[in-house]
Amino acid sequence: MTVTSTSDTYLTRIGTLIRDARRHQGLTQSELADLLGTSQSAVARIEQGKQNLSLEMLARIGEKLDSEFVSLGHSGPQHLRIVGGQKLSGSIPVKTSKNAAVALLCASLLNKGRTTLRSLARIEEVNRIIEVLTSIGVKVRWLPDSNDLEIIPPARIDLDSIDVDAARRTRTVIMFFGPLLHELGSFQLPYAGGCDLGTRTIEPHLSALKPFGLDVAATHGFYEATVDAARTPERAIVLTERGDTVTENALMAAARNPGTTIIRNASPNYMVQDLCFFLQALGVTIEGIGSTTLTVTGVEHIDVDIEYFPSEDPIEAMSLIAAGVVTESTITIERVPIEFLEIELATLEEMGLRFDMTPEYRAMNGHTRLVDLTIHPSELKAPVDKIAPMPFPGLNIDNLPFFALIAACAEGTTMIHDWVYENRAIYLTELTKIGGQVQLLDPHRVMITGPTPKWRAAEVMCPPALRPGVVILLAMLAAPGTSVLRNVYVINRGYEDLAERLNALGATIETFRDI
Repeated sequence: MTVTSTSDTYLTRIGTLIRDARRHQGLTQSELADLLGTSQSAVARIEQGKQNLSLEMLARIGEKLDSEFVSLGHSGPQHLRIVGGQKLSGSIPVKTSKNAAVALLCASLLNKGRTTLRSLARIEEVNRIIEVLTSIGVKVRWLPDSNDLEIIPPARIDLDSIDVDAARRTRTVIMFFGPLLHELGSFQLPYAGGCDLGTRTIEPHLSALKPFGLDVAATHGFYEATVDAARTPERAIVLTERGDTVTENALMAAARNPGTTIIRNASPNYMVQDLCFFLQALGVTIEGIGSTTLTVTGVEHIDVDIEYFPSEDPIEAMSLIAAGVVTESTITIERVPIEFLEIELATLEEMGLRFDMTPEYRAMNGHTRLVDLTIHPSELKAPVDKIAPMPFPGLNIDNLPFFALIAACAEGTTMIHDWVYENRAIYLTELTKIGGQVQLLDPHRVMITGPTPKWRAAEVMCPPALRPGVVILLAMLAAPGTSVLRNVYVINRGYEDLAERLNALGATIETFRDI
């Protein structure tokens, strides 16, 4: 099939896009020709708009240039094609934390100076927040040839111009309440979205922020906020939910409250600690980091140029551990934030997992403890007790789905109790399509019998929740044959280049779209 047009303008536009994409990749015409298996003169004709192009050639050029410069109708959902049943090997570093990244992006609104976040994960969740920040007047740019993000706030935030569509696609928008109450007397934010994990009320956020003068009413798809600047906390704030984002919202409100705020029942989780370290670098005094009581002495006005390195993501590290377990491989996972995985590793050790660890070293933030972890093929047995999450330092709620996959590789029956989310456990039953033996007991509990006799290739629609989606992908790595995981946007929300990075370990995963 050939794409043609009676107008030279059409081919010229395509040629210009291809030329620009080639230059962006730093390739000469001759180098692109070598990649495509054609001649330099053919590439020159294409870029001049003097060459008809087949859809196959357009797709090949797009792949080589890592650029979707031609949209057929509209850009459809992205899918993954996985050839499973292969062993993995080698080393893979853990990327920086998704959840820390989103908190730090919101916290940058507290600072009137330039904030540079180093080695940030280039994921869809970050992209959505960047779109929201840009729409309200913040200057945001990726520094050349890096994962470093520069953020410069405007003199005045223009919340009337907020990108509503981008805001609705992420729950992170609720973490704008804490910073914005210092900037505006009244404002509105769109209802928050994100993963489909049941109703997650924002009431704990509102009760935590009310002592700082924030009052919120929900009307017609928006949160309508008003701020009484004269109201400041008169006693300790006791969070009704020891949630990560609730704690972060309270921290950001307290950061520019010139008095001292005590926050009790605070989450001491990894992304909260990263936010605390960032706020300290901005001049905020915080005592009790890593505990459930935080004492914050704020700074009324913050205007500093700062660079900050968020730490590595323990949930990504756990997913890579699960990848090694399910494929019965020896792999080394570098830069593992061990203090946020100690309970998980203790549980896995009881189940029979064999692993080696290097001595600890510090993350670039100067605080978080890291190790390199090598896991080995092991004969696993089901744990004696059920596996359930607890607030840090307990087993992380986001790591629970990976234990469902690991339990499917272990001898015996394991109960997974996901008591936090109303319906996430239901998505784990999708493992049955790939050969897992999963029985749903109720919306919060599943029973998994292992070891799985034989993983089998299948075509599955990606669950609309991030971690269960990755669990299905990893199970497909163990299934001999070719599997297809459809509509993986939710995975791209939380993982940067996951398919490519697994391929570097020996997996065979191809990204494609329907035409």
